[in-house]
Amino acid sequence: MANKSTLSEIEKRFDNDVDRFSNLQTGQASTVDALFNMELITDGIAQLYPDLTQFLDIGCGAGNYTVKLLSKLNTAPNVTLADLSQPMLDRAKERSASLTDGEVTTIKGDFRKLPLQENTYDVIIATAVLHHLRDDEDWEMAFAKLYRLLKPGGSLWVFDLVSHDEPKIQYLLYRQKYGQFLANLKDENYRDHVFDYIISKGKTVHAAHNTK
Repeated sequence: MANKSTLSEIEKRFDNDVDRFSNLQTGQASTVDALFNMELITDGIAQLYPDLTQFLDIGCGAGNYTVKLLSKLNTAPNVTLADLSQPMLDRAKERSASLTDGEVTTIKGDFRKLPLQENTYDVIIATAVLHHLRDDEDWEMAFAKLYRLLKPGGSLWVFDLVSHDEPKIQYLLYRQKYGQFLANLKDENYRDHVFDYIISKGKTVHAAHNTK
């Protein structure tokens, strides 16, 4: 776990990259299918929760998923935005507040330690954030907390980076497919920069939907 970024390193990186992570057209360009998954997850939530009232976005960044979801709802839910980066939270709140008559609350910090109220949320979104977790105990504690935050019938929607057990598939998906995607997005230097940063390397988990 020595190669895992510290919380302060993650915060600093995102403090300085708000504009790029506000791009709905690329879905933050975190993976090859980031935009597809943003549409899939937000469409799914809108279909399953037409009366959504309480929504939590952990590691919300500049609020792309929240903005996309709110644009598809007929209700005006209360929104809670959590992130390590205050500039990201400020941008996410600015973008979200005009899309709901509900309360938009921001809370800065590591979601594992934030004083969030249990049995509160219809939906929690965790996109490109859980790969920062460390060992098995960390994962278990994080998911246990997220479960406690959900109302009965609530659900957790996860989109993230994972590695594949088969080395050849991992190489195909990561070095070839994802590498070419990043190079086409900008250039090879950008590809190498992203590869240097990524903690858990590999393909995406497509719209993982866990229901309480």
